[in-house]
Amino acid sequence: MTVSRTSPYLVPGQWLGVLGGGQLGRMFCQAAQDLGYQVAVLDPAAQGPAAAVADRHLQAAYDDEAALAQLAGLCKAVTTEFENVPADSLRVLAEVSAVSPSGDAVAVVQDRIAEKTFIASQGIPVAPWAAIRSEADLEAAPDALFPGILKVARLGYDGKGQARVVNRQEALAALAAFDGAACVLEALQPLDYEISVVLARGHDGEIRIFPAARNEHRNGILAVSEVGASLDPAIQAQAHEAARTLAEGLDYRGVLCIEFFVLQDGRLLVNEIAPRPHNSGHYTMDACLTSQFEQQARVMAGLPLGDTSMTGAAIMLNLLGDIWFDPETDAVREPDWRTVLAIPGAKLHLYGKRDARKGRKMGHVNCVAPTLEQARAAAAAAARALGIVYDPA
Repeated sequence: MTVSRTSPYLVPGQWLGVLGGGQLGRMFCQAAQDLGYQVAVLDPAAQGPAAAVADRHLQAAYDDEAALAQLAGLCKAVTTEFENVPADSLRVLAEVSAVSPSGDAVAVVQDRIAEKTFIASQGIPVAPWAAIRSEADLEAAPDALFPGILKVARLGYDGKGQARVVNRQEALAALAAFDGAACVLEALQPLDYEISVVLARGHDGEIRIFPAARNEHRNGILAVSEVGASLDPAIQAQAHEAARTLAEGLDYRGVLCIEFFVLQDGRLLVNEIAPRPHNSGHYTMDACLTSQFEQQARVMAGLPLGDTSMTGAAIMLNLLGDIWFDPETDAVREPDWRTVLAIPGAKLHLYGKRDARKGRKMGHVNCVAPTLEQARAAAAAAARALGIVYDPA
């Protein structure tokens, strides 16, 4: 097992590195630069949200040996902004730099079979499931797993690589559509709602946990996150404790998100783990004393973790490329930002993506207010201006 070097104390002006060039990398770059650090991004794309704001862009594959050596030589600390980066690349970087999260931690959570096995080993409940590596595994799967969801074990995200299956025949067809890739089959649960918990764990083992977000997904993509007084304190406490247990079990360093199902009978099940800042944690950018991205930089630089207290209730609305298209003519047009930004407490964050496509994450709006009712009212006004469906009830 390759263990990352303990993070040194890095003073402002030094370099931090990130693998990945998407919007999470962009927001990390901006937070790290606010603290005075320079950021290098390793990303194979010629252009991207993170590369546009980074101090240096190394355009190369994530397993390019020369590029990894260059990144490690420049940056004493390196992180990743997405879970599908090769774990071995993180292990190579860890020979020189302080890497958070470690390649070993990422290797667990980027494979659903390994992830669910790990979660269960920590005594944390998950939905009934089975590893599916072949048609024979599906034929042998318990009847109790149907109806269920078949998910590819690797590389699935935002609803991709998933299929709801009512019976074994549908599952076999879905497995064939996934080209026989290794999968997990999960039994559908009597879901009440979904929540997520974002935390940061430093190299010294210190943990700071953000308030849990209640989430609404549409077509497998997060649409709304709500953070305020509506969540049962007992559920939040249970989720926080489970998240702490999993972070310590992974010996995790960095920012981590745990997604949970809350069932109709009040039970809490872990859905999945994301080894990075998370879409549902974007509210922290405007509603917390420290954002999830600043925490990420603090971990890397060996700084004390920041205060996760909220300054008010918050609603986060995801902005997909759909809102750039007129609903009647489908013509491309600019959303009504002026109306949105006239709403008290509304904060707009766009990711610098050049082309708006339907279903593509383009930005988000945080609506922050002293009370949850006021935040909901602001979010409803923003949703009307943008043509987004939002039902606070």
